[in-house]
Amino acid sequence: MNTFQISGNLVDILQQEIYPATLHIENGTIQRIERNNGEYPNYLLPGFTDAHVHIESSMLIPSEFARLAVVHGTVATVSDPHEIANVMGVKGVEYMLENGKKVPFRFNFGAPSCVPATVFETAGATVTVADIEAMLQRDDIRYLTEMMNFPGVLHKEPEVLAKIAAAKKAGKPVDGHAPGLRGEEAREYIAAGISTDHECFTIEEALDKLRYGMHILIREGSAAKNFDALYPLLRDHPEKIMFCSDDKHPDNLEEGHINLLVKRALAHGIDLFNVLRAACINPVLHYKLDNGLLRENDPADFILVDDLQNFNILATYIAGLKVAEHGRTLIDSIPSSPVNNFVCNPVKATDFRVSVSDSSAQSLLAKVIEALDGQLITNALTAVLPVDKGLLYSDPGQDILKMAVVNRYREAPPAVAFIKGFGLQQGAIASSVAHDSHNIIAVGTDDESIAAAINAVIAEQGGISVAGGNTLQVLPLPVAGLMSNLDGYTVAAQYSTLDKAAKTLGSTLASPFMTLSFMALLVIPHLKLSDLGLFDGDGFRLLGERY
Repeated sequence: MNTFQISGNLVDILQQEIYPATLHIENGTIQRIERNNGEYPNYLLPGFTDAHVHIESSMLIPSEFARLAVVHGTVATVSDPHEIANVMGVKGVEYMLENGKKVPFRFNFGAPSCVPATVFETAGATVTVADIEAMLQRDDIRYLTEMMNFPGVLHKEPEVLAKIAAAKKAGKPVDGHAPGLRGEEAREYIAAGISTDHECFTIEEALDKLRYGMHILIREGSAAKNFDALYPLLRDHPEKIMFCSDDKHPDNLEEGHINLLVKRALAHGIDLFNVLRAACINPVLHYKLDNGLLRENDPADFILVDDLQNFNILATYIAGLKVAEHGRTLIDSIPSSPVNNFVCNPVKATDFRVSVSDSSAQSLLAKVIEALDGQLITNALTAVLPVDKGLLYSDPGQDILKMAVVNRYREAPPAVAFIKGFGLQQGAIASSVAHDSHNIIAVGTDDESIAAAINAVIAEQGGISVAGGNTLQVLPLPVAGLMSNLDGYTVAAQYSTLDKAAKTLGSTLASPFMTLSFMALLVIPHLKLSDLGLFDGDGFRLLGERY
């Protein structure tokens, strides 16, 4: 019998009260909370929950993600396995579920609602309505994941409505994804049964959706950063706000997690209990999670912090088991064999040539994607690019580079376009993490470097790579081409090395690989590139032109 006691100043978020107390814990459950008159230097409060995250984007398998997250006081995630499902279907979801169960951490996976995300790209699998209905019957599938096909909801497409109906029948919430949706369309989307959105990038948009009853998730990930725009919502709508990371690269996860948002919100003068509602309570209530909330007969899931200003995590407990202490994880690394879906042969530099119809032209006005640091949306630009002997070239002087997407599920010619915002002065970077279908994506200054970077990824059956400046570096991601099965801290260090290498080549982005991964994300406006060509995110259509 595992019985122990722990004392501190208990932060009762639901009752908005702080008092000295001793927790009496037996077999993973808080049997009794004893108020006392003790004077304690530390504080006890429920652990943090990330209300929406793709574990795959950390490049870590779930068991390794947990090892890093608990150090920062995170005890649970609401986890969307959409990424691995796009590669491997239901088999990929089952891999995440089983691996997550090997460690003491509360993963809460959902049934992926949009696989493939669109018909304008090539994915590795399809998740049908029948698949979703079957998954939602499982106790370990907690919700229907983000309904990215908001046009399908608004147009009442039968398959989309059937997926939402399956979640309603199972009594499980439906997550949303509707960037920029306002007014009557937002009301219709929410009325269909969509309960959350993590894509708001202005406070006006968030207030519009709150007005119609939606919960808003304040997102701060490695690429999309919306905290500064949205944190004032915590003042007036504390019962409707949650924190999430959405996508978190391993080096950023090593630095911090939801705890960082707690600190930032407090630094902005937001009320302590409003902040902790978002970080600890609202996700548990909304998704009906099993996390303990520091009440008698609850699971003993809690954290010990030094004070309520610095919020340094001294220890993390899950089901009465101490899983982290003083910045050190106490969860053992669990060996895991990779699973994958990768069918792709090496490419040649000539595969990325862009021919123009007028071989005598010296320049051409071309469509250009503009990547924005810290945002998933892109701008649609045009620019005059050089032409030589009938071939259209990048222009690093204008910071306009060539981008390519290579189908990794079957042999097909690459899609090629031009992009601004990466800042590379030489070489190329490539990745098999390319939302949503996870084909291989690359940006570079010249065709030879692009081919070298892509071939490095192909050789490892998935990974991220840097080619240029007499160097070729790759971080293998053998689990679905999305994740490493190595120790999480090792992966974080290797990722940091490649991130620095990309910046040495000139990239000005805070997170070049994370930004790269979203340049094929068709469900976020305005201009993107899939393996089938340039895509207009506003008109939701392939453009049919190469430039």
